[in-house]
Amino acid sequence: MDEEKRREQADDELIDSAFQQLLDSYLASRHRKKVDLITKAFNFARQAHKGVRRLSGEPYIMHPIAVAQIACSEIGLGSTSICSALLHDVVEDTEYTVEDISNIFGPKVAQIVDGLTKISGGIFGEQASAQAENFKKLLLTMSDDIRVILIKIADRLHNMRTLDSQSANKQYKIAGETLYIYAPLAHRLGLYKIKTELENLSFRFEHPEEFASIQQKLASTQASRHELFDQFTQPIEEALNQMGIKYVIKERIKTPYSVWNKMQNKHVAFEDIYDILAVRIIFTPRSREDEINECFNIYVAISKIYKSHPDRLRDWISHPKANGYQALHVTLMSHQGHWIEVQIRSDRMDEIAEQGLAAHWKYKEKAKTADETAEFVEDEDDEYTEDEVELNEWLCTIKEILDDPQPDAMDFLDAIKLNLFASEIFVFTPKGEIKTMPAGCTALDFAFSIHTFLGSHCIGAKVNHKLVPLSHKLQSGDQVEILSSKSQHVQPAWINFVSTAKAKAKVQAILRHDNRETQKAGEERLVNWLKKNGKEYTIALADQLTTFHDYKQRDDFFLALGEKIVILGEKDLDELNGKNKGKKQDEGSGWRKYVPFVKNKKQIEDADADLFVVPEKFNRKKPIYISEETIRQYKFPTCCHPIPGDDALGYIDNKNQIEIHKRSCPIAAKLKSGFGNRILDVKWDMHKRLYFVASIRISGIDRVGLLNEVTQIISSQMSVNIHNLNITCDDGMFEGSLELRVHDREDVHEIIRNLRTVTDLKEISEIM
Repeated sequence: MDEEKRREQADDELIDSAFQQLLDSYLASRHRKKVDLITKAFNFARQAHKGVRRLSGEPYIMHPIAVAQIACSEIGLGSTSICSALLHDVVEDTEYTVEDISNIFGPKVAQIVDGLTKISGGIFGEQASAQAENFKKLLLTMSDDIRVILIKIADRLHNMRTLDSQSANKQYKIAGETLYIYAPLAHRLGLYKIKTELENLSFRFEHPEEFASIQQKLASTQASRHELFDQFTQPIEEALNQMGIKYVIKERIKTPYSVWNKMQNKHVAFEDIYDILAVRIIFTPRSREDEINECFNIYVAISKIYKSHPDRLRDWISHPKANGYQALHVTLMSHQGHWIEVQIRSDRMDEIAEQGLAAHWKYKEKAKTADETAEFVEDEDDEYTEDEVELNEWLCTIKEILDDPQPDAMDFLDAIKLNLFASEIFVFTPKGEIKTMPAGCTALDFAFSIHTFLGSHCIGAKVNHKLVPLSHKLQSGDQVEILSSKSQHVQPAWINFVSTAKAKAKVQAILRHDNRETQKAGEERLVNWLKKNGKEYTIALADQLTTFHDYKQRDDFFLALGEKIVILGEKDLDELNGKNKGKKQDEGSGWRKYVPFVKNKKQIEDADADLFVVPEKFNRKKPIYISEETIRQYKFPTCCHPIPGDDALGYIDNKNQIEIHKRSCPIAAKLKSGFGNRILDVKWDMHKRLYFVASIRISGIDRVGLLNEVTQIISSQMSVNIHNLNITCDDGMFEGSLELRVHDREDVHEIIRNLRTVTDLKEISEIM
């Protein structure tokens, strides 16, 4: 009993200390001091969660306090948000309702808490994605009050910081969801520090070995980077001192995730990444009016010291990014022969870049007095006074998509994601007004961004006074005039060349509307055909035929029937009567059973043995082990070709069979975000008895005998069989790819290490 009391006392001290730290952070902010309201919310949440512990063993109330702390000190939100953060799990995890919250803390807090509460109950079918539906609900509330998504991001950040206590399959699910949805959202809302931490934490849990390796390499090159930074910045400091500017110069080092991402996308080794170091000049302007001029004065001064790269000047000062980011980026050649990016920004711009929207509101011209400034986020009525045009446009885009949601929650998720991480370009209207658009957008995207009617009747455009088709991709600085005609109608082909979420959603909505009559005719055709063959129409029969004809959605199948693309016949009747059992193959379904390099027909037939079917009471928390004996029981998708040694995961598909994906696979990213409860941890238990195909990309300076050296190392020294070889030469340079038969990923790493000894072989990388 004494032990229990001591534990309770220790818990109380821990909780009181954490809450006091939260109050101290709040009191140090510029918000109006509503300490009583926050204390009331804390006491309510503490009582509601009393006796409950997290998987880590700490009292549950520590989580809401931590989320409130992030919302307060790292995002800069005020009392309403802090109260909502403290209460965000009360409705979901206790007997209290949203009405209770509304009666005690008011409708605004209740609305935010409701938006943060997951959808519960068994309302989702097996095919549906509860996570995507939850995210949809979150965005619905966010379009009314953006604090919902800001607190949700704070909640996700704390969950990621404490993810060690979860099982591996839950870690992959949460990390994948974070990378797919929440990091891009944080980026879009200007929360750069949080976005960076979310990415790194996701990377650490999904690829622990790569994370540790890159961290170790960054640490080992730290001394040389410091030396380069000191040498590079010394003449810059002298110039800025002469100009009488108050400034600080900081090193900005690429994060492990950012380094790894570049290694994957550019197919380069760590040693070949040259922009790990960047320099940030943060200055205090003499006045707000001089801010932009001083930015350019600093740019001119440092361009006299170092030569600038002509194609790498980025002016985010005159044209801020949609998330409020402002800075001047210039890439300079150091005296040591390295290109180094320099970011020039005022302290105001730096705070907005790091803290996002909350810091942006702080600097609104509206605030005239100290009292008014204290209300920059939450006033007496808790209403926002945002005048960030770009943010409001983005929120309106989301609201439009939500007003006409996709039938499939995952399609909706994809539509939202389209606009989250897109780079931006600046496009001019015929009257010279500037519009921010995602990079890669087309003339049709631009038309829909102006008005749905204009987009749906668009026949072409004039870009810089020249006629271009709807599919023409816009460049930054283009002046665009949209041409339209009332006789024009939305075409199905348009979906292939619109890239923005708004345009894609509108095109799909109009096509769905146009297709409804055809779908209805198709459904009637099916009903009549079934009746003619002595069967009564049911959804189950319709779904069976939908799957039989390889359509994902029932409506797509009805459309095909309506357009007479599919004609029902004897085979369909056989399918419904069960006569096709065992005949229909999985061709074209995007996966292959694993077959180690087979030599005869019998081996192929043996490899076609029944796949493992997940039983009802299957422990999803335990890893599945892939060995030489069990490998044929799993599906290996063609999207990513995992081999032993790769970080892998399992996915239980709709047939309760298990697909094996690389954790970094784009398809796996969607599965983690939408179907996290079906994700499994995978461990390899292979003993170098089976062979797998792996690919290596090589390039360098062409010379006589080089290819012979490469093949000698691979075939003679290492006894590795070259499955396929493709080399092209041009102007004294060569590049090519090798397909090799290897046992595992470690074999690939050893081959690359040995190939690095070949003179004139400049770049060697795995093709993942």
